[in-house]
Amino acid sequence: MISNVDLIVIGTGSAAQTVAYTCCEAGWSVAVIDSRPFGGTCQLRGCDPKKVLVGVSELVDWSHRMQAKGVSADLSINWSDLIQFKRTFTDPAPEQNERSFAEAGILTRHGRAHFSDRTTVEVGGDTLVGRYVVIAGGARRASLAISGDDELTTSTQFLELDRLPRRITFVGGGYIAFEFAHIAARAGAQVRVLHRGKRPLPAFDPDLVGMLVEATTELGVEVVLNTEVVAIERQADRLFVRARTATQEQTFETDMAVHAAGRVPEIDDLALEVAGVARTTAGVTVNGYLQSVSNPMVYAAGDAVASGGFPLTPVAGMQGGVVASNLLEGNHRTPSYAGIPSVVYTTPPLARVGLSEESAHEQGRRFAVHKGDTSDWYTSRRVGLRHTGFKTLVEEGTGRILGAHLLSPHAEEVINLFGLAIRTGLKADDLTDMVYAYPTGASDLGSML
Repeated sequence: MISNVDLIVIGTGSAAQTVAYTCCEAGWSVAVIDSRPFGGTCQLRGCDPKKVLVGVSELVDWSHRMQAKGVSADLSINWSDLIQFKRTFTDPAPEQNERSFAEAGILTRHGRAHFSDRTTVEVGGDTLVGRYVVIAGGARRASLAISGDDELTTSTQFLELDRLPRRITFVGGGYIAFEFAHIAARAGAQVRVLHRGKRPLPAFDPDLVGMLVEATTELGVEVVLNTEVVAIERQADRLFVRARTATQEQTFETDMAVHAAGRVPEIDDLALEVAGVARTTAGVTVNGYLQSVSNPMVYAAGDAVASGGFPLTPVAGMQGGVVASNLLEGNHRTPSYAGIPSVVYTTPPLARVGLSEESAHEQGRRFAVHKGDTSDWYTSRRVGLRHTGFKTLVEEGTGRILGAHLLSPHAEEVINLFGLAIRTGLKADDLTDMVYAYPTGASDLGSML
């Protein structure tokens, strides 16, 4: 069957939905395509379900920290119940999304899409012909190109485990590894993180990452650095992770090995070359308007685009809005990546926004660094957190905030205030002059600046 529409959107996540609904509301005929359940990574396989698990993990950890401080109940995680609770958020979502598309008049198709012409897309036995195409299909796990790669459990599969294995090894030292390691360890698993670099979470402040590693180690997680995984081997019901350091090879026996070594755009099988869509390993190559540099009828957003923005859900949604506006009104909007925070949902959470010390020096900025260990501050002591700290960068002369880095309770909320300041040009004095509700995480801002 052949269908002609104004716009074809590949994907149904945050970027895709923003584009599809905005253009549909403007009177365009729109079709969306997804090979997975409708909703995208964040809603179904990432941010939302992960944060449900994090919330219960935080509660259990808080109860343990407050033993002999007024709390006597020894809480524990019932993994099966937790996963069932998580499913109350994720299981209904695909049907709800599909119904919402249908009610809006958006055509839906399931299956892997591929181009057969510059704006013609095949999916299953159907052919969709559009005036424009938006590629917003998200990302998938990166291939490690090692023997036994197929033995690795994906983050999606981890979030669906009915039973938590006794021993879990995370391959990689980024967001997924640390967030899931904190959850699994608090649920009673023996957890190990293997990272090939000299320090994990390289996008975050090294001093605060060091504090988080201390907290993670005290939790009982073994963090092994400078160790590259070279093979995964299964022998009957036993799983072995082979790894190499600069001086030796090691073998770690485990019940489950989880892929936490990064994600790549899921665009390899779209036949982009047929549509004349240029790409790199980072995604579809676009201009400042998120338009393909080689096929002006194609735009891209979210994890599928090589844009220079963080691969975060709010960024994808913002890019979707930019693309929709440019489609409807002609190219006039470009995305702004200033002041967009990023958070690792460990306990305590690690957050950053703006420049790091290293990048600020590379840009030749002159700035003052304010930093400190805040484990003896009221905010941390009140909830029994022993490893917390901050670092802020304030530009000399202008007083503008260049960057903020937090490892603290409520860091995931407080970092938004720093992001707002960076995005709108507020100065450090503007934040310190503010009278905050007290005692709150935000009331510590003055002391951080």
